Amino acid sequence: MPFAEVISLDLAAGDQQRLASLRTAYRAVTEAGDGGIAAWLGLGESMLSSTVERPRQLRRMPAFAGDVLDPAQSHGDLLVQITGPSPRAVRSSAERILDSLPQWQVRWRISGVRPENRTEDGKGLSLNPFHFTEGHGNPATPAGITERATVTAGQKEPSWAVGGSYQVIRIVRLATGFWDRDTVPEQERIIGRRRDGRWLDGTPRDERPVFATDPHGKTTPLDAHVRRAAPDRRNPPPMVRRSYNYHRSDDDKGLIFSCFQRDLEKGFEAVQHRLQGEALSKYALTTGGGYFFIPPPGNAWLTARS
Repeated sequence: MPFAEVISLDLAAGDQQRLASLRTAYRAVTEAGDGGIAAWLGLGESMLSSTVERPRQLRRMPAFAGDVLDPAQSHGDLLVQITGPSPRAVRSSAERILDSLPQWQVRWRISGVRPENRTEDGKGLSLNPFHFTEGHGNPATPAGITERATVTAGQKEPSWAVGGSYQVIRIVRLATGFWDRDTVPEQERIIGRRRDGRWLDGTPRDERPVFATDPHGKTTPLDAHVRRAAPDRRNPPPMVRRSYNYHRSDDDKGLIFSCFQRDLEKGFEAVQHRLQGEALSKYALTTGGGYFFIPPPGNAWLTARS
């Protein structure tokens, strides 16, 4: 869907019915998914402390190198994400959900859009604020998405978490004015791809280049974003990206980076550590977001009536 509302909620102080409140929220979000609207709920690390065993990697998102996390835009007990075909439909659905949850308080909220949202070769693509096409690195099949994003048995996770997914949200402010002063060839060397997704060495965008044939970075610089993120393109990062652009003011616009994975350490965190020192870092500042766990559909302890 091309439009989204991402909302972080905290349970009101003094609420003694934590599990009951969570179940109410789960039902409200689940029932919102109609008329072209998709909605889901993610659990923050603080939500399960007194209710049920926590997924083993679920914790508060740390600040990585270069981050300046604003507490007012970070973390939360619960994440609610709504996507849909128009801003009005998404906002209306979000308001209906919030109106039904008086025991929850909005911690932070942000709206997003996916310009030129489309599907090509099974991959969801869109245009990011830097004028580059996003989504080429995602799997092209539902089976590939499941393999990267869905928790399976044998991962030492709680049994209830099997079939769920870890979602990472990063609110990344982008210096678009600064970026637009660079030439397109300079921008492409910083990213490591052409604007349309083709690789700098001429490899078609739907194939995987071998960076080992360019050991000194003459064609694709060693500090290019794609090369740092996935130095071995034959083994892409085990995560699925689905990001949205945001524009709150001329001085505050950028990307709502979002990714899903079965393993935070092997997925998002491994990539984030490799990105330290990339050429793109001077154009981007992460100011918020968080780690959340999306429970599997129909989870028994969430659907039970309190």
